[in-house]
Amino acid sequence: MAEKRTETIYGRNPVYEVVRAGRRQVYRLLLAEGVEPKGNLERAIRKAGAQRVPIVRVPRSTLDRASSSHQGIGAEVAPYPYVAVMDILEEAGKRGEPPFVLLLDSLQDPQNLGSLLRTAEAAGVHGVVIPGRRGVGVTQSVVSASAGASEHLLIAVENLAQAIERLKHAGVWIVGLENSPEAQPLDTAALSGSLGLVVGSEGEGMRRLVRQACDYLVRLPMRGRVDSLNAAAAGSIALYAAWAARGYPGMEPVSEPGSGFA
Repeated sequence: MAEKRTETIYGRNPVYEVVRAGRRQVYRLLLAEGVEPKGNLERAIRKAGAQRVPIVRVPRSTLDRASSSHQGIGAEVAPYPYVAVMDILEEAGKRGEPPFVLLLDSLQDPQNLGSLLRTAEAAGVHGVVIPGRRGVGVTQSVVSASAGASEHLLIAVENLAQAIERLKHAGVWIVGLENSPEAQPLDTAALSGSLGLVVGSEGEGMRRLVRQACDYLVRLPMRGRVDSLNAAAAGSIALYAAWAARGYPGMEPVSEPGSGFA
């Protein structure tokens, strides 16, 4: 019999979003003894109970040994459910919107990947493509950095050049984000239609073949003494610019004053 593959997610927001999204099986919740059930921890417990997920009390030291940011809760879950590029295109069709895809070329930092996934989910991206052999995947650190937003996204792991070809065949324009003289300023670029935004890796940017596959390049106007932003910051700005160009489809009113930032 094949051994069951599991991983453990830690933190109140990540665990709550894992349980709420319902995209991967949750085998059990681990609660630190004496932890006060409030906020998203309480919501996670309630949803897990409704799904008949076992809830196990463990010494806080057990979680301390596993994570420095567990916040009193962990969830043993199945591996992340990756999808195919076609699933992302189908999601755009279901929403009745032109495809809006984020492609990440070999990001190495889990914090950067998590931050971009969090922005992508907030900006209504239909899916994200990451390479299979280069860069970080959706690990516990990435789930935590995204505050659980990764659980609500369709993420494909594919050869980036092949994914770009599939997207182009579906009528998607591929736009690379790069701070170079030949790139046009972001505010002059056409971002309202079917769009695949490529963000390169930290330091090296896009690989040559990926860059050449782009239909055009865009850059962020800069006026400060530092001539660039990191991948997560630059990509997040570009994602919101594209969402704005599309007329903010699907935007919902803020339900709780002061919420949405952490």
